[in-house]
Amino acid sequence: MLLHRARGADEPLFEPSRTIELHGQTVSYVEAGSGPVLVLLHGITSSSRTWGAVLPLLAEQHTVIAPDLLGHGASGKPRGDYSLGAYASSIRDLLIALGHERATVLGHSLGGGVALQFAYQFPERLERLILVSSGGLGREVSILLRAATLPGAEYVLPVISGRPVREATTTALRALGKLGIRPNADGVGIGEGFGSLGDVEARRAFLHTARSIIEPSGQRVSAADRLYLAAWLPTLIVWGERDRMIPVAHGRAAAAAMPESRLEVFEEAGHFPFNDDPGRFASVVSDFMATTEAPPFDAERLRELLRPR
Repeated sequence: MLLHRARGADEPLFEPSRTIELHGQTVSYVEAGSGPVLVLLHGITSSSRTWGAVLPLLAEQHTVIAPDLLGHGASGKPRGDYSLGAYASSIRDLLIALGHERATVLGHSLGGGVALQFAYQFPERLERLILVSSGGLGREVSILLRAATLPGAEYVLPVISGRPVREATTTALRALGKLGIRPNADGVGIGEGFGSLGDVEARRAFLHTARSIIEPSGQRVSAADRLYLAAWLPTLIVWGERDRMIPVAHGRAAAAAMPESRLEVFEEAGHFPFNDDPGRFASVVSDFMATTEAPPFDAERLRELLRPR
């Protein structure tokens, strides 16, 4: 069930309406629609709510599953492992628990890194791969995220994500709205991200996640040297030309390393192309799903790729 309410003007929001317990932790997720299974993985500090504008469009032709990753949204925030491998394993377990053997996995930002890790760890469970402004494809990343890895960030976060700052931001946005000025998708997405860090457990999970994949000089993990292993897999790469969080050059380099992949650049979009233009985004994804075949996993092909030449 999707519950909508006003967001800005008329942009829909939804609340995750289902939960499941995995390994003693609550996992919150939305499941909607019918058809080929499509998993949506959000970025850091975000949640399944980030898909509010595009999920109903995708659910018209697909079974869409949008979880809150552990440490985010309404899912549990344990003291535990927030590595990409742990996230990928949790998605594998969620799919099995929900009765889905294989799926197309779409990941945004951090979720893109999780999707890449999923492809590496569980290729037999993957039908297609969709990377949206994905992490894990190069060093460059926004200074906002690099700052979270600095010593003392745990003392600064409570101040900038505290109630006074959140309330002041909300007041300012309402004032701009009355003047007819709406923040762009990046402003909304980043604002919601910092707003989600209001409690200590969420901040702790954020810091553990950020520090597992980023260091002060940039991203510390990269899938670039293993992209050749996904050559057999239908892959779509979507990026915003104006992305200031992770540069579009990463998407172009990944597309060059995967010659059979598709690259779609949204010229007017930033880091959240699915919110900048939900209709176009849903159309691009649906066309990719409809015009590609999900190949069977071929262990022998993988073995040949891994053998020394």
